[in-house]
Amino acid sequence: MGAVLSVFGNMFRDSNSVLMALLVFLAAGTLAFSVMAVVRVRGAVKRRHARIMDDEGRSKPGRALRYNSVQAVTRLLESTTRHYSESNDDNLKVLRRRLVQAGIYEPRAVALFFISRTLLAVGLAAIVFLVAPIVRPTSGSMLWLLVIVGGIAGYVGPSIYIDRRIAARKLDHRAGFPDFMDLLVVCADSGLSMEASLDRVGRELGDSYPSLAANIHITNLEVRAGRNLKEALENFADRLALEEARAFATLINQSIDLGSSITDALRVYSDDMRHKRLSRAEEKAYALPAKLSVPMMVCIFPVLFVVILLPVIVRLHAGHYF
Repeated sequence: MGAVLSVFGNMFRDSNSVLMALLVFLAAGTLAFSVMAVVRVRGAVKRRHARIMDDEGRSKPGRALRYNSVQAVTRLLESTTRHYSESNDDNLKVLRRRLVQAGIYEPRAVALFFISRTLLAVGLAAIVFLVAPIVRPTSGSMLWLLVIVGGIAGYVGPSIYIDRRIAARKLDHRAGFPDFMDLLVVCADSGLSMEASLDRVGRELGDSYPSLAANIHITNLEVRAGRNLKEALENFADRLALEEARAFATLINQSIDLGSSITDALRVYSDDMRHKRLSRAEEKAYALPAKLSVPMMVCIFPVLFVVILLPVIVRLHAGHYF
């Protein structure tokens, strides 16, 4: 023990020995921390690699129920789409037109429509069959009547949804169509062609009327793809499902066929659109008193009668007249 202390004492008395000891300590500590860091990083990499391999293993068709479900639904959609795409039935054409008018441009929209209608019909009927006896005990005939009503509601539900969506988009298109015509007149006065005018107007209406702007953009894409302007405008009118749009397409096509000025035709039609918009507003304003008569009779007049007649009834009762 004394020898060890004498050695350390000699080391601290010698400055070179102290410096050497410090360097050896720092080197040993750095080497130890480096080894620990390498081991830690390698462990993290191994864990991450194992997690990735597990995810890949879970994504295999034989091991993942979710993957199998997605694949089954995809195959069902593809087969249904293939079946209905090969058919040229008039009812399917009408359905495709309605879906486009509703703003559903998915290529598999027809298949999704039929699948959703079938699932809703079966699902609602099953729910009614299971829930109706719990909520309120009913006889057999009444229960089956409720099941049939639930199935019919699920069957017609998608059609009602599409009709409501088409009606909402029609209102939006009708509100933005006069502005669309005014901007077309401005672009035509500035010397732009019809294709360039449609492109410019579509970009300007993107924030105010996104649905109308999307249909204009589709028309521009059809023209760029090689379809002539007449057919593109007719498809534009079919997608909007507005009489104003069909009249606009007919106007442009006749102007192109006859060689007349498109700018003058647009200006006249734009003024007509403004007058129609004002006429619709006046019609709604004139119909407002007739629409308010029923709420006034039901809600306001009984209150007025009570306020007017109640003091008289109180005085008659106080005077012992009855």
